[in-house]
Amino acid sequence: MHRVEHVMGFPVSLRIDDEDVPESAVDAVFAWLNEADARFSPFKSDSEVSRLDRGELSADAVSADLAEILDLCEHYRLATGGAFDVRLPGRGLDPCAVVKGWSVQRAAESLRAAGARRFCLNAGGDVVAAGGPWRVGVRHPEHADQVCAVLELTDGAVATSARYERGDHIIDGRTGRPATGLLSLTVLAPTLTEADSVATAAFAMGAEGVEWAAQLPGCEVFAVTAHRGVLRTPGFPTAGERPTA
Repeated sequence: MHRVEHVMGFPVSLRIDDEDVPESAVDAVFAWLNEADARFSPFKSDSEVSRLDRGELSADAVSADLAEILDLCEHYRLATGGAFDVRLPGRGLDPCAVVKGWSVQRAAESLRAAGARRFCLNAGGDVVAAGGPWRVGVRHPEHADQVCAVLELTDGAVATSARYERGDHIIDGRTGRPATGLLSLTVLAPTLTEADSVATAAFAMGAEGVEWAAQLPGCEVFAVTAHRGVLRTPGFPTAGERPTA
């Protein structure tokens, strides 16, 4: 079973190799991702995030889901000494760096609950997979038609933060300036909630973020520095030449 839809501003593809998973489980995945986008996007004026940012909701009146998201944001702000911050001066509340991985991970958990054992859910290049091995390509930060690494993923998630899609959009909250110490940083973790959040948080820290991310339990890291050097943890599961997911 295979489906691709455009959600949250990027393509989301889902492949399920199990034959006994109902189509309704796939419908539920995309329904949930659209719901998460409607509720938590700072770019939608009627979202819960936008209403909170405008002061129309008090902090103690937000949903349990948004409270969880904001708790994660605060965790990574503290863990990075303020480099990762979703409340930058002069900007509105923007928890997208956490919302994407968190919502896609929840979608993956719904698939497991529906009986899926072998699947790959790819959300704009960030992947959560089960029942592998799956091969996942890490895009070259300067050449869109090339990969700089291929990893083998069995059960877990991988996310990349980089400057190639949206330019210098990740801000180091400690300085208020774009984070430019790295070209890209890829994190492998047990869940996409962690992989995506850690990748963004570490990228915001610059070169020091590579060591920070590498020390987190269950995380493996592959980074390309601004000087085109490669930093990789020993456990990063590189595979062959061509990705298939």
